[in-house]
Amino acid sequence: MNLEQALIKKRDTNLIKASLAGNKKSFSKLISHYEKRVRILGMSFFKNEADCDDFVQEVFIKAFVNLSQFRGESSFPTWLTRIAYNTAVNSRKRRKEYQPISDEEKIEDTGLSPEKAEIKKITMIAVREAVKDLPEKFKICVELYFFYDNTHAQISKITGEGINTIKSHIFRAKKILREKLRGYYEE
Repeated sequence: MNLEQALIKKRDTNLIKASLAGNKKSFSKLISHYEKRVRILGMSFFKNEADCDDFVQEVFIKAFVNLSQFRGESSFPTWLTRIAYNTAVNSRKRRKEYQPISDEEKIEDTGLSPEKAEIKKITMIAVREAVKDLPEKFKICVELYFFYDNTHAQISKITGEGINTIKSHIFRAKKILREKLRGYYEE
């Protein structure tokens, strides 16, 4: 764990303790730190802002209600992402709707030249198209790993699958994506 991660963990631990002691502002601060993360995951599952807004609210209500059950065995963002993932999957089962990969264009990306920004945009379009056709179990692992920067262990905790299964899914997905993207760039 690097210094930045240690400081974030300490900050989150203090905010969680204060929230459990009844300090509502502390939970609001937790929300402000992780709302974007939850919203991005929500956009992967929902096709419109209104449904995503409802999803984000539902996730944070569940997190607040269950905050006393957070034991610190994983990081708070991993615990929260698991709640968000399970909420989204359950909602998707009810709705039978799913839009893969977050809308990366809604995430502000400062510091890129216009040329590099356009290359990134074109690459994201190609990747989105390639990921659409992946089997569901591969798609979820790829999204959590590459687009949400989760480790294999974090994905395992989020999905409930074993670490070796996660590694296998990502390996197979990368192989499929490499073939699909090779064809895209050769056109």
